[in-house]
Amino acid sequence: MELLVSTGAHASRKLRWLSVHSVAVYAFLYLPIVTLIVYSFNGAGVGGFPPRNLTLNWYRILWQDDPIWVSVQNSLIVAASAVGIALGFGIPAALALDRADFPGKAIFRRLVLLPLILPGIITGLSILMLVNVAQVKLSLWTIILGHGTALISVATTEVFAGLQKLDRAQEEASLDLGANYWQTFWRITLPNLKLPIIGAALLIFTLSMDEIAVSFFLIGRDNTLPLEIWGRLRRGITPEINAISTVIFVFSLVAIVLWYRMRMPAEIPAEMPAENSVSYL
Repeated sequence: MELLVSTGAHASRKLRWLSVHSVAVYAFLYLPIVTLIVYSFNGAGVGGFPPRNLTLNWYRILWQDDPIWVSVQNSLIVAASAVGIALGFGIPAALALDRADFPGKAIFRRLVLLPLILPGIITGLSILMLVNVAQVKLSLWTIILGHGTALISVATTEVFAGLQKLDRAQEEASLDLGANYWQTFWRITLPNLKLPIIGAALLIFTLSMDEIAVSFFLIGRDNTLPLEIWGRLRRGITPEINAISTVIFVFSLVAIVLWYRMRMPAEIPAEMPAENSVSYL
């Protein structure tokens, strides 16, 4: 009996310690974000504690700040283009890794992961040297080229992981019923890869919107949002930076929620047949 009591007390202390540790970790991760959001409404600017005179004035100033919104537009163009480039090259690369056997396949698989390992400075500098040799003027197009090239590995790894989980029986049935390989790819393989492709697109879009190192080397006259914020931070933190950061955080949160809502209906039907078969047995 005493052993059970001491074991229960030890488990209780361990649970309390884990709870405190979890709270500390979440506070370390999210307290800075909460502080940023709160101070975007602070009437006294970025100084003063606690925040007081809460106001929406900084958001009104942000709405009238044309350079910020031009940089947002540039970042959206770059990110959307990077998604197209990365998926356009990443999906065939993932299919080659999963379905084809060719000399040097193992080396190719490791080279695909190389941009994820290399620092962004190396990637940006190497692409800058390439465009200089080609005598291409720095602009948004060079940033699009840099982001798309650097993020092909993300698309390849995400789609390859989806292909590893894909049931090949549907593809084999399609081929047995007379469809050719292209028809099977467009009607069977690609729809079944919808979730990995959407996940890769969201990840690429987010990484592109956040990219500084590659953009810094390839930027021309048009700033992207991270570089616009970085340039303003050199003159000091302003409430407008807090406001635009809050807007970005809200949109990111909405995107995450939408992504999970899209995943749920797709995952539930996959589990239903197993449950029904058990109940019928």
